[in-house]
Amino acid sequence: QVQLVESGGGSVQAGGSLRLSCVASGDISTDLCMGWFRQAPGKEREGVAAIDGAGKTFYADSVKGRFIISEDKAKKILYLQMNSLKPEDTGMYYCARTGSAYCPAGRYYMTDRGFHYWGQGTQVAVSS
Repeated sequence: QVQLVESGGGSVQAGGSLRLSCVASGDISTDLCMGWFRQAPGKEREGVAAIDGAGKTFYADSVKGRFIISEDKAKKILYLQMNSLKPEDTGMYYCARTGSAYCPAGRYYMTDRGFHYWGQGTQVAVSS
């Protein structure tokens, strides 16, 4: 069974930074697409960033240039470095894993299609 556990959330002022971590355990491969999603109160969950089995990264337009997704395959940890945080970045952040080396593309870009395993989330609050 695959388990994903996020940490690193917290409260920061606008312009600040946070680094989220997601530790994976269980029967998992290290060459699969993994991603970060977030959900703000009253809004739908949205994709933030993803990294495929080859290490190629993908970002939502709203976070490009500010967030960096990376992974330590040896330790099975997925990271999300969040810089220049804005109040609109507030929400619950989840890491998730697909069963494919490829991340959703085309019209499914930054969607949760194929992401079958999810963590419980870590809360991020950005104040103005």
